[in-house]
Amino acid sequence: MSITIRPAMVEDFGVIVELFREFAHFEHLDERMTNSVEQMKAETEYFNCFVAVNKQHEIVGYATYFFAYFTWTGKSLYMDDLYVKEGYRGAGIGTILINKVIDFAKTSGCHKLRWQVSDWNAPAISFYKGLGAVIDAQERNCDLDL
Repeated sequence: MSITIRPAMVEDFGVIVELFREFAHFEHLDERMTNSVEQMKAETEYFNCFVAVNKQHEIVGYATYFFAYFTWTGKSLYMDDLYVKEGYRGAGIGTILINKVIDFAKTSGCHKLRWQVSDWNAPAISFYKGLGAVIDAQERNCDLDL
């Protein structure tokens, strides 16, 4: 399968929002997906994303990320989402996407790449461990909606 990874563009926002909805559904958290194309356009300076595009020019996956500063390690990259459409999973697209994020973090001078994985998502946990990631079961998310 021929896949190209490129930065997301404003013209992609409609498709990306649909993929956000798919991912929320996959996570069984549909009600938490409140983002919209309009919101993304208003906040575009904060949105960082690589998209996986097939030879038919269809976006079949994405990885979103942002820079962070962790007190114990310094400059880091946080990968918020890594998602591949269901019909395209198992073809190596997730590997290509995360490797793009890893390379970007390295070339940006980051000391760490951090992300989350749901404790029920055994295939993802196995995939991430295969990359050498350490999955910490000690810390939990704390979200405060504003």
